Amino acid sequence: MINTLMMLSNSGEAQGTGTGMGIGFIIAYVVFFVGILYFLFIRPTRKQSAQQEEMMKGLKPGDSIMTTSGFYGTVIGIDEDTVIVEFGNNKNCRIPMHKKAIAEVESADAVYEEEEKEETEETSKFGKKKK
Repeated sequence: MINTLMMLSNSGEAQGTGTGMGIGFIIAYVVFFVGILYFLFIRPTRKQSAQQEEMMKGLKPGDSIMTTSGFYGTVIGIDEDTVIVEFGNNKNCRIPMHKKAIAEVESADAVYEEEEKEETEETSKFGKKKK
């Protein structure tokens, strides 16, 4: 079947009436679709993994985290690939888990800075903040 198609495309070119696609057009077509696939799938995945890696580098004991399964906890200890997390108000619930199971991190320093900011700002009766 492929041989038949090749013969038909060659016979049209030999007669001068062929409007067959050149090899350059086919290559450009393939490159175009590979580019689309790159920008839709590969690039966002790399970007997300870089953000995850950056988040893991900044992780320290005392940070509040949310796991990929939706549990909230506080980091107690950190190893190379493992994090010991304390869940809930019960201080006996400490579970070692893999770092990749962490979805979000809220730094303990960020909470402290927000509390200080709220104490220094007052709100007027019109909703505008005064310093």
